Amino acid sequence: MFQVRIHGRGGQGVVTAAELLSVAAFRDGLYAQAFPSFGSERTGAPVVSFCRIDTAPIRTREPIVEPHALIVQDVTLVHQVDLFGGLHHDGFVLVNSSRRFEELGLADLVHAEDGRHLITVAATELAREHTGRPVPNAALLGGFAAQTGAVSLDSVLLAIGERFSGAVAEGNVRAATHAFAAVSHQEGALVSVTPD
Repeated sequence: MFQVRIHGRGGQGVVTAAELLSVAAFRDGLYAQAFPSFGSERTGAPVVSFCRIDTAPIRTREPIVEPHALIVQDVTLVHQVDLFGGLHHDGFVLVNSSRRFEELGLADLVHAEDGRHLITVAATELAREHTGRPVPNAALLGGFAAQTGAVSLDSVLLAIGERFSGAVAEGNVRAATHAFAAVSHQEGALVSVTPD
């Protein structure tokens, strides 16, 4: 089972990101489960969502405490929330930023983890460029597909097209495709989804 935890703030599409990721996994012929963890938070408050992907039916329903991958939609959470708690030693980290991990104050993580698994992508800028809105979730999912190989870009794009319509869908498809290309040019490793 491949477990993904997505951190961000209310209004950034954190819950939608997990839902889109699960739909993309279904499109790839896998089993998936997505759910959020939040209370009465308002726009701007920290939000976490979860997605599990597997080749077999998923029976567990607990929050993900030992993720194989982290998607960080808001870089301001890096030193405010324990984002990296429980991350597998060879886990993937995708951060929404135009800066490198060392510049974000995460040099220890770079030295502790396989650097090929640590990638930043300027997803908010891509979202603004392609959709006119600073909602990074679709772009990050494109980057995630390139970084991990856990889902295909085609399935991510289909999930976006099912969720949105018109110019919003088209812009998010362009942002995801752009992020996929950007991450593909970085040194990333692929992961295969295998049952426990």
